[in-house]
Amino acid sequence: MHPRLRAPIALTSASKVSPPKPVLNFCRAYAAGSKGAGKKDGKKEKKKKGGGDFIQHDLKDALQFSLTEAVRYIRAMEVGQNPVSVKYDLAVRLRTPKTSPIIRNRIRLPTPVRTDKRVCVIAEGKHAEAARQAGATIVGTDEVFEQIRKGILDFELCIAHEDSFKALVATKLGKVLGPKGLMPSPKLGTVVKNTSAAIKELVGKADYKERMGVVRLAIGQLRFTEAQLAENIKAFMGHLKKDIAALDNVTKSIHEVVLSSTHSSGFSLNGQIEPVAASGGQESKQ
Repeated sequence: MHPRLRAPIALTSASKVSPPKPVLNFCRAYAAGSKGAGKKDGKKEKKKKGGGDFIQHDLKDALQFSLTEAVRYIRAMEVGQNPVSVKYDLAVRLRTPKTSPIIRNRIRLPTPVRTDKRVCVIAEGKHAEAARQAGATIVGTDEVFEQIRKGILDFELCIAHEDSFKALVATKLGKVLGPKGLMPSPKLGTVVKNTSAAIKELVGKADYKERMGVVRLAIGQLRFTEAQLAENIKAFMGHLKKDIAALDNVTKSIHEVVLSSTHSSGFSLNGQIEPVAASGGQESKQ
């Protein structure tokens, strides 16, 4: 018999069993089941917002340093670097609830870290001229608004005269300036009557803001003496404690203070200026 004319093979009972479902269909069904696993009665479960405090490590066995020791190590790590461009950075870790109001303020340090801020002043007429004479780099209203709309933010501080502040608010540019911390605010003292006096007062000040339970501030230049650095740290810590005390019905406290620089590691401070007692070359800890 010709191969192509063979009689059909009779189907046995085993061959009549339905073939298995394709693997692809099984995967799709499994995936669909996984997506719906977290639903009840067709409704999505709302995720609970995280609460509690920010987690801070225990300092009981932590190695801590006096300011003099920390500065000595940091300067060793910054050998050959520009003593003006390299900055000391102070990070203050707080024991604070995640949902509590954040701390935000500005301070004039005894020895300012920067005095060359580029200032924008929203003002017209004699107030604009006074701002230019005081050293403002960008001055005006409509032309300044247009630059901001284009994303040109070539300044680090923005001040508005009280007569021009309403015009700024009407532009709704707060959506651009606000996230960058540049929106003038009466609360922060950047909506003023005297533009010239405000520039002289604010240029030497430094802004700080709490983020994720930590407040950071450039506290000095590498060229600063230990006495200048200690004076700046003392002034900032006193200012920060007042900010904490001013909060209503909120429990915040200082957990740790860490000093670092542009290229160095961080050194946890023990609150002392000089090493206590004779450390025999070992770092002191309190």
